[in-house]
Amino acid sequence: MAPLILLILGVSGVYGDSHSLRYHRTAVSAPGSGLPVYSEVGYVDDREIDNYNSDTRRSLPKTEWMKKLEPEYWETQTQIAQDNEAVMKYNVQLTMQRFNQTGGIHIVQLMEGCELRDDGSTAGYQQFGYDGRDFLYLDTQSWLYIPAMHEAQITTQRWNSPEERLGEGDKNYLQNICTEWLKKHINNGREDLERRVRPEVKVLGRQQPDGVTRLQCLAYGFHPRAVDVKWVRNGEDHIPSDEASPILPHPDGTYQTRVSVEVPTREGDTYSCHVEHSSLEEIFAVQWEPNNSLSPAGIAAAAICCLLVVAAAIAGVIWYKKTKSGYSTTSTSDNNSDSNNPTT
Repeated sequence: MAPLILLILGVSGVYGDSHSLRYHRTAVSAPGSGLPVYSEVGYVDDREIDNYNSDTRRSLPKTEWMKKLEPEYWETQTQIAQDNEAVMKYNVQLTMQRFNQTGGIHIVQLMEGCELRDDGSTAGYQQFGYDGRDFLYLDTQSWLYIPAMHEAQITTQRWNSPEERLGEGDKNYLQNICTEWLKKHINNGREDLERRVRPEVKVLGRQQPDGVTRLQCLAYGFHPRAVDVKWVRNGEDHIPSDEASPILPHPDGTYQTRVSVEVPTREGDTYSCHVEHSSLEEIFAVQWEPNNSLSPAGIAAAAICCLLVVAAAIAGVIWYKKTKSGYSTTSTSDNNSDSNNPTT
């Protein structure tokens, strides 16, 4: 459907328990895109924790541990989300004017959040997009807004003006309020968020006619997200990968990734995939066996694994596309309504 910003999340360490809280808001200029006219979704790590859209008009919990929060919390979240909806709808119309657009389907997105790293440090971010392209973002060093395209300059000039200085208000949210709510959510959902699930690992290989063998290592079904997957020659030589997929979420809350390399086809060398993950006491190594790779069972298994990876990748991309929506906050809420700035 309409193009949306894709967020590629980094990995902060194999054995770390870094966590993040983020909200995505999406406002659409008119019905017919296949998306609600307005929606916002909250996440702790990659777990959806709450959801609001212009159809339900309610902020609803999406995990069992979020359902245990008091009704007053959800009343506050709903009111803030409804306020955000009005502002974001206004943002769409105003941004269309910046581009001299009078019709069609257009999308404004806001994505912001904070991270609590395993070393105790924190970080925050806030960025706006328009029709799938970066529009402007908040520089968290200077706390000034930076335009990502010409049409965003009027907005950033006003938000950065001495009269406005909107970045200062967002600084308090991203550095303090967001982090405090992240800690509360981690405490409430610790059993779910910090569970350890061992990865399943499959290795595939196909010998090419040009004297090269292409190897693939599939790691899937693991939790938490941080993982290190690499190919090793003869038990000790790390082979840089020529293709590594993003670490994508599965619907069950686990993750999958794929790492591929091309190596010379020659006798004597052995190749193994090494996986490091916090659920494992030591490195998990799976050796590729070329003599077994072309058997009917091996071919069938490879085909099934490839289909699973493709399906998971498609599901992950759809998941990312559908989750571009928003943030909110008062003293009783983890959503920052002050940062839902009109693009004036």
